[in-house]
Amino acid sequence: MIIQSVRDRNLHQPLISTPPLKQCEVSVIVPVKDEAQTLAATLAALAHQTGLNGQPLSPLRYEIIILANNCTDESAQIARQFARAHPLLAIHVAEITLPLDRAYIGYVRKLLMDEAYGRLMSLGRSRGIIASTDGDTKVATTWISATIAEIASGIDAVGGRILTDRQSRHALSPQARTFFLQEVGYRFLVAEMECYIDPDPYDPLPRHYQHYGASLAVTAEMYAKAGGIPPVRTPEDEAFYQSLLRVNARFRHSLRVQVTTSARASGRSPVGLANQLTKWTEMSADSALKVEPADVVISRFRSRRKLRLAWQRALHGHQLSFQEIKPLANKLGVCDDWLLDELLLSQTFGRLFEKVTQYQQKTCPIRWQLIDVKTAIMELRQSRSLRIAHSQLSFHR
Repeated sequence: MIIQSVRDRNLHQPLISTPPLKQCEVSVIVPVKDEAQTLAATLAALAHQTGLNGQPLSPLRYEIIILANNCTDESAQIARQFARAHPLLAIHVAEITLPLDRAYIGYVRKLLMDEAYGRLMSLGRSRGIIASTDGDTKVATTWISATIAEIASGIDAVGGRILTDRQSRHALSPQARTFFLQEVGYRFLVAEMECYIDPDPYDPLPRHYQHYGASLAVTAEMYAKAGGIPPVRTPEDEAFYQSLLRVNARFRHSLRVQVTTSARASGRSPVGLANQLTKWTEMSADSALKVEPADVVISRFRSRRKLRLAWQRALHGHQLSFQEIKPLANKLGVCDDWLLDELLLSQTFGRLFEKVTQYQQKTCPIRWQLIDVKTAIMELRQSRSLRIAHSQLSFHR
């Protein structure tokens, strides 16, 4: 499958006229809008990449494509000056002014990833890597080599661990900082519980929960198979992640791949970390962060596991019966006839689970309430302790 790129629709010419080097394995894309204060540090981190052995990474193995869109500052000039100062590294800078209906991060990231896809495929590199980061983010020195290693292990796409820099984090209000740390702890525990209940052989523990544009990599062939970045304003990275799940991409939430980004409470998008930090800052002092209860999280993962096993049996020719499906359908809150048909028709589990979720959203009212994150964390920790104790007991029997 070949994606229908923006270029194919004749909306503009290629962003970069210079062809990629024959040795290029990774095309790094950096969307930029008014990042004059942080862009030099972003590019410096990309320019000083090393292998996992600590030796300098050959600049011939990767390129950097920067798209400065609708900038009102000197971002583009800073990028060009950096490129001139680093002639051994393939740094390509494009500048564009988009109409207001397209001047959003989802469209800009799509322009860049489509461009990277075309450049890698022109070299015949179907397993070449499109690697995304942001103009306010500093990648780790092994960011590229760790990504290459993950892809080489058989993975199709990688979400890197996104850390926040200490200085900007400490500049937050005490309340916003507390809520941020609580959410990180909660989401790590949810990801851990997911691995216990519905394990993915390509994404085992230790892992994290992030799959966002500041550190997101995908092979060219899987980018095409997933249809590229979906045409959404934002969050385009979350929408793309769902597209990858829909085609059963082997996705890894890797702790080896890391970046550090700003914890600023003002951003370019109406959603995302910056917007969330702003909301937390504006909440009243006696507010509490509310999240899903632990039992709801655990129940969802258990139901998904049962659904996955049923789908796998159907995929391997097992004749599913209504008697077999009815308890699962009741648990999921869907019609058993409908579920049986979807189990037999769905070619990927990602697509099946998406349809089940959409069905639930339309027909099943939420019967639970959000709870204080501190309570949810305590419940998840208790459940984790019970699971560890049970596994150790089973091991010694």
